Amino acid sequence: MTTSDITLCSPNQLTDPLEALLPPERERLLLGLAGKLHHSLCAADQNLGHLEEQRLRGGSELFRQMLEKAAQQKADAAPPLCPHCQNKLRRLTDGHWTTIQTRFGPIRLQRPRGYFKRCRKWRFPADTLLGLPEAGTQAPAVQEIAALTVSPMPAAQAEHLVERLTGLNISAAPLGRQAHPQGQWAQEQRTHWDQQMSTPAGRAQQDRDLQLQLALEPFTLVIQLDAWNSRERDDWGQSPTLRARGQEPSRWHWVYGGTCFRLNQRAQTAGGRPEILSRGYAMTRGGVNALKQQLWAEAMRRGLGRANEVLIVADGAVWIWNLAGDQFPGARQRVDYYHVSQHLWSVARALHPDAADAARAWVGPMLERLQADASCEVITELEQLRERVEGAAREVVAREVGYLQTHGERLDYGTARQKGEPLGSGPIESPCRQYQVRFKRTGQFWRQAGDEALMCLETFRRNDRWHLLFPHARSGDPSKN
Repeated sequence: MTTSDITLCSPNQLTDPLEALLPPERERLLLGLAGKLHHSLCAADQNLGHLEEQRLRGGSELFRQMLEKAAQQKADAAPPLCPHCQNKLRRLTDGHWTTIQTRFGPIRLQRPRGYFKRCRKWRFPADTLLGLPEAGTQAPAVQEIAALTVSPMPAAQAEHLVERLTGLNISAAPLGRQAHPQGQWAQEQRTHWDQQMSTPAGRAQQDRDLQLQLALEPFTLVIQLDAWNSRERDDWGQSPTLRARGQEPSRWHWVYGGTCFRLNQRAQTAGGRPEILSRGYAMTRGGVNALKQQLWAEAMRRGLGRANEVLIVADGAVWIWNLAGDQFPGARQRVDYYHVSQHLWSVARALHPDAADAARAWVGPMLERLQADASCEVITELEQLRERVEGAAREVVAREVGYLQTHGERLDYGTARQKGEPLGSGPIESPCRQYQVRFKRTGQFWRQAGDEALMCLETFRRNDRWHLLFPHARSGDPSKN
């Protein structure tokens, strides 16, 4: 049994429950708020924004006192059980006070404490019931505010945003300290849910859920992969020592990402720009194997087990196609058209280094053949060209011939156009750039534990699973109820 299974009380079990939640000086507080609103109302130089500001600032004390009363009642109703195993606590004592930072200001609570012999720890059942971390003093909403703001921006910037939008004065350091544990908790939950997806029971449940969500017609699941660099503080301060040993310090490390979506969930905006209505993300600093596990689990949630076919689109990196063959056998594969065109442009510039028009005239027909599924003709012509040129141009042509031969079966752009499938990997390159806005700022260094935690938070948000980390967020979103 968990705390979610416990019925604490119903409203009719309390004597005059609404009255019990109202502060005794409510009339004074309301009059004070009304006075501030009236002042803004009468001021010619103040507008609706000023009225809203007075409502936000002036009502905080009233709501803080109501919240304190409600939280105390909930703490009083906590059963004397260990929050982890639900066994009865011993040596219970009352009257242990704590101060909790909430979105309306600090509140003071007293709650009982008990000893659990098995783990040899003192427990506060009320803290778990209220959603407080062990030895923590931040309310769940404040935990969420820290996670939601620090994951997309530096804590110093988040400090000003939080104060302006909520009235909470939380400095950058505490915001950062709050966000990282939330990210670590998100990593634990991600691992748990991904492991569930690899079990027969987890896959069966997901399949049943998808049967209720998906239309009966067959669909193609599109998977795209990419990678980018993040800078970390490994061996920080040891650069001179390492260089003296002949070792160049490593500062840049790969972050691996993927996205997946059903082809029938692509649409266009009113202006004709393509958009994806629903998709899943995976982003990790944990290496290719970590991405493999996370992306497979996300693909399963998006319908991998029920897809009519799977299409993988990415650039030409070797690790991508190794992962694709290992984790998604049988999937059709396509190399991003833009990357292939860049390789042909390399040949054009090598043949005509000082004549842009001539280079353009040479590459145009080659690209048209690619788009018409005539990649074999392109490769054949390049092979013949390789034998006719010399020097640096020959090296370039030979290199690009090898590239196209390696990906010869992944160049079906004419088929892609006919089926309305993506030719390129923009849907993953775009989020990779968006993640870099946070994790690749000038002068910014990370530790792997830090960037992985915040990336995990950002990915939960992008995957519309934020409410799984912060259940109270569900109540504010009717679609999650």
